[in-house]
Amino acid sequence: MTSLNRRGFLLRGMLGGGAVAVGLPFLDYFLDNNGAALAATYGGGRLPVRFGTWFWGCGMIPDRWNPKMAGANYDLPPELAPIKPVQDKVSVLSGFSVTLGGKSNQPHISGNVGLRTGTPSDTWQQIAGPTFDVSIADAIGAGTLYRSLELSADGNPRTSFSYRSGTEMNPSVASPMELYRRIFGADFRDPNAAEFTPDPKVMARRSVLSAVTEERRRMLGKLGAEDKARVDSYFTSIREVENKLALQLEKPPRAEACVVPAQPEDIAASTDVPARQKSHKLMAEMLAMAMACNQTKVFNMVFSTATADLRQAGSPTAYHQATHEEQVDRAKGYQPTVDEFSTQSMQAWADFVAAMAAIKEGDGTLLDNMLVVAHSEVSYAKNHDVNGIPVMLAGRAGGKVKSGIHVASQGDPISRVGLTMQQVMGVPVDAWGTEAMRTSRTLSEIMA
Repeated sequence: MTSLNRRGFLLRGMLGGGAVAVGLPFLDYFLDNNGAALAATYGGGRLPVRFGTWFWGCGMIPDRWNPKMAGANYDLPPELAPIKPVQDKVSVLSGFSVTLGGKSNQPHISGNVGLRTGTPSDTWQQIAGPTFDVSIADAIGAGTLYRSLELSADGNPRTSFSYRSGTEMNPSVASPMELYRRIFGADFRDPNAAEFTPDPKVMARRSVLSAVTEERRRMLGKLGAEDKARVDSYFTSIREVENKLALQLEKPPRAEACVVPAQPEDIAASTDVPARQKSHKLMAEMLAMAMACNQTKVFNMVFSTATADLRQAGSPTAYHQATHEEQVDRAKGYQPTVDEFSTQSMQAWADFVAAMAAIKEGDGTLLDNMLVVAHSEVSYAKNHDVNGIPVMLAGRAGGKVKSGIHVASQGDPISRVGLTMQQVMGVPVDAWGTEAMRTSRTLSEIMA
């Protein structure tokens, strides 16, 4: 008698009183009811769903970025033209705003805080809670070497918009070489290696931390509420180290899409647009493989800073400076240099999406098993408005989300985006945000 086994892709049976098993090719039978592949590549479970954010600074020019048509097959205004090759994989969310509720608009701060925390605030130090990527990482980040990876293509580890609180920023990996060493360096364990031997040095470090666990518990029992709050983040980091060491002592689940990339060239940080795009593309390709190798499920990528440090080759004028100083061309009706910077930023976004879609995984791609939120911190670059901040989504979150549509809002709070992302990724939250930004309305238009 034989039986089909979805988890192992095997025919199992009895022969002459002994158990036998014969491997099978991949069959439609191995797909679930949503057409998503079950993954022998991940220990027989379903392929993991990843989450990330992608940021570019200084917004756009609304008339040259916002599509006119809602729904599928939306039009591509000039600044969105670079995403044409990946348009079916990208949804555009326009018209969503940060409702300040009487607070002042602090350029480059208010938009990011409002979008990422659901809180109308004019300083990072007033953040009442974590940015939504941290909440998602807490929900899905276990089981990988890194709970989340923060990356910045500008070469500065402090260029990060991922915060556990107003004083706890998650610093960024700031170069392709640093990212390669972080992911594929000494701590990397190839999930497809035939043999696995625990590293004695890791075992020793794990033993040392385990030895002080009880002492930590006794100390917490003696502290007051304020002291407990002060040491909580430190102990959180200690627990993450313990979890990381525990994972390094186990054979990682097989990941068929995982291929260790070649070490990248050591590229110096640059504000020059082509150089920035090159560094960013390298980081995107390595990040894609880091997720395919199950090193992380959550990431935050920064292409350009909130004050948009980018420059055109040979020009002394940076993007941010141009938004303030360049005159609107009377014939064209917009700032040509600013328009070019915005368009080049969208080319970088298209490169990022393409890098995620290039990795074949299960019956689809890595991008199919991801949800990425791309956004800026302002809408109209010239006046740094926070009404109508540009947002895009890429990926299908394992079949939970539609792709390739335009959702046009008329000023709804942008906290609806954060609430929806958290719910899609399994964070148990029914409403999110504070004051005028609090909402319980998700984006039903994007749900599959």
